[in-house]
Amino acid sequence: MGYLISETTRVEREKIVADSLGNISAGCDGCMAGLVEMYQDYIDGKKELREINMEFCARYVKSDDMPGRSGCGYQR
Repeated sequence: MGYLISETTRVEREKIVADSLGNISAGCDGCMAGLVEMYQDYIDGKKELREINMEFCARYVKSDDMPGRSGCGYQR
């Protein structure tokens, strides 16, 4: 089985995300729901996994390296 939207059904994509994240309902710190939301565009067939993961990683690029990006927002 592939992972591309064109190779999967919505049900298969839901299973791919659930299997990848593990036991979603057991997220004790509340972050698991956010991860599921992050992949909702993949489940809905709007964006490929690669696109979502690249967008997520791009948030952590230093602003000096990429104009328009301000890093992760973590302040000490």
